[in-house]
Amino acid sequence: MTIRTLLVANRGEIACRIVRTARRLGIRTVAVYSEADRQALHVAVADEARAIGPAPARESYLSIPALIAAARDSGADAVHPGYGFLSENAGFADACREAGLSFVGPPPAAIRAMGSKSEAKALMEKSGVPVVPGYHGAEQGAKAFARATERIGYPVLIKASAGGGGRGMRIVRAPGELAAALESARREAESAFGDDRLLVEKYLDRPRHIEIQIFADSQGHAIHLGERDCSIQRRHQKVIEEAPAPGLDAARRATMGQAAVAAAKAIGYVGAGTVEFIADRSGAFHFMEMNTRLQVEHPVTEMVTGLDLVEWQLRVANGEALALTQDQVRLSGHAIEARLYAEDPARGFLPSTGRLVHLRFPAEDGRHVRVDTGVRAGDEVSVHYDPMIAKLVVWDRDRDSAVARLARALGECEIVGVANNAAFLGAIAAQRDFAAGETDTFFIARHEAELLAAQRESDPQSLAFAAVFVLLERAREAEEAASRSGDPHSPWHRTDGWRMNHAGSRTLRLGDGEQTREITVAYEGDGWRLGFGGASVPARGRFGADGGIEAEIDGARLSARVVRHGGELHVFAGRGVRRYAIDDPLALGGALEKDSGRLSAPMPGKVLKVLVSAGQEVRRGTPLLVLEAMKMEHTIAAPKDGRVKEIRFAAGDQVVEGAELLVFEATAP
Repeated sequence: MTIRTLLVANRGEIACRIVRTARRLGIRTVAVYSEADRQALHVAVADEARAIGPAPARESYLSIPALIAAARDSGADAVHPGYGFLSENAGFADACREAGLSFVGPPPAAIRAMGSKSEAKALMEKSGVPVVPGYHGAEQGAKAFARATERIGYPVLIKASAGGGGRGMRIVRAPGELAAALESARREAESAFGDDRLLVEKYLDRPRHIEIQIFADSQGHAIHLGERDCSIQRRHQKVIEEAPAPGLDAARRATMGQAAVAAAKAIGYVGAGTVEFIADRSGAFHFMEMNTRLQVEHPVTEMVTGLDLVEWQLRVANGEALALTQDQVRLSGHAIEARLYAEDPARGFLPSTGRLVHLRFPAEDGRHVRVDTGVRAGDEVSVHYDPMIAKLVVWDRDRDSAVARLARALGECEIVGVANNAAFLGAIAAQRDFAAGETDTFFIARHEAELLAAQRESDPQSLAFAAVFVLLERAREAEEAASRSGDPHSPWHRTDGWRMNHAGSRTLRLGDGEQTREITVAYEGDGWRLGFGGASVPARGRFGADGGIEAEIDGARLSARVVRHGGELHVFAGRGVRRYAIDDPLALGGALEKDSGRLSAPMPGKVLKVLVSAGQEVRRGTPLLVLEAMKMEHTIAAPKDGRVKEIRFAAGDQVVEGAELLVFEATAP
């Protein structure tokens, strides 16, 4: 069967990535989308898109009838499940084949054999492959697990039998924690995979997570494409992956690869799969599970092999033989992938939702830097799905060079609108043990305080750029006001700090985490002298054509991008982001909606004082109210001359970002 039209039964970056390869091969693509994803990027890049249901995944991306109907109605002859959702659901593979659709994945029997962690472990034990001590039996009652954990010995790891990605996974360190962990893991497993079965295994101390990429065709050939080290994890969710694994010699690679290929052949596997092992400090390895699908981290294998694994999947699904034999597989250089998530590392990695008001990634060059994403600037990060923003992948000739390239690329990521882990990932890339390849699954837990502290270190250069941005913005506003004035040459419109009878100077206050930074500004010719932290530096700057800032600070010519969002400035100077809360009455005027005249809160906070009354005439810069946010007081000032028509909040009221603080009527220029 030749695939002509491919339905991608997934969303986000993996759907975009599959579409990219299919289009190169001349295959027509069909995307599917929930109500929440109507405007999503994967919908836009496909040749056609079909609605499949409401936002909750169970009613859309996990609905087999809706997906089969979309494939039938669009004329698709094949379905690619991507990863997650139904990618390891044998019932979905059966439904596709019953509908006459080619399923781009392994046979249903192989999914059943390996898709269940319990059955996979039992099969590996019979085949002589070492497995982690544990219990993966059919009896799922609390008593069965209690007996098993007593036999295995604490600590133990509870895992969802039918899924991955850290969902349905709980560490249990004492008997009193078991019942609650089982109940919680069951709920999460049922919600994520539609299957609440669990298993338990011994929890190993400081292990490495190493997986082998395997491929098999329908002619009985099976090979492996090397390994990936996925040890950098938080909450059992992979964060950074790399290939090849640091310190893994050729002999150990061959041994693990042979075990993985043997596992695939034992179940008549066809297509892409990943056999995952846990390795202890001695180097001994144990089988954990087999993922019968493409992995999130497959790009690092593509970067070191030069192969397109999605193309291989499609060709194998077409009945073609593998393009290479084992002795023809070559690994070149080193690749690392970092997962950019909408989450807040400082708040326990809680997911963050909202609109991506600004989004820029490092430039891709086809060899050294690759970005796989499913979002654009302006898109919403929804509560309904995984909060991944993008995968940033780098390649270089050796690991040291790849780590340096990763650090630089992460520093060039610009994300505003949601909390994100870009700076945290950058701290990992710069961490000494990571650079030395000393990693294990406890790396983040062990270094978390250090990694978070690295993001809070003072950055004088970024602070200077924030000050330059405020000053340039003020100058631009003054020039615009002068152009609208009946007397544009009035000295009161000058932007060089001129004051009657004294030298022009001012003080800016910027919130920097828990601290308030004060910057004194003295106007000097076509620039300023900035004083902060005991230093005094000359500075000048201008807005660039692309929205960035070109500046000369203390004699050095530098560039950066500063993005204002609400009451914060996000400074991107090539080394990650620094965020500063603005405490400047004129710079923080709030957001005036042109059509409605409503003045909205630039950030969530508490109203401390209301300084005007309804009906009052005010001049530009008149303080209107004081808002407490981010542990600082911020004065909201009138953005223009005008009249306060209505006040919406009183002192003591809590307000959310964008809340209508008051109705303001600007005086016509």
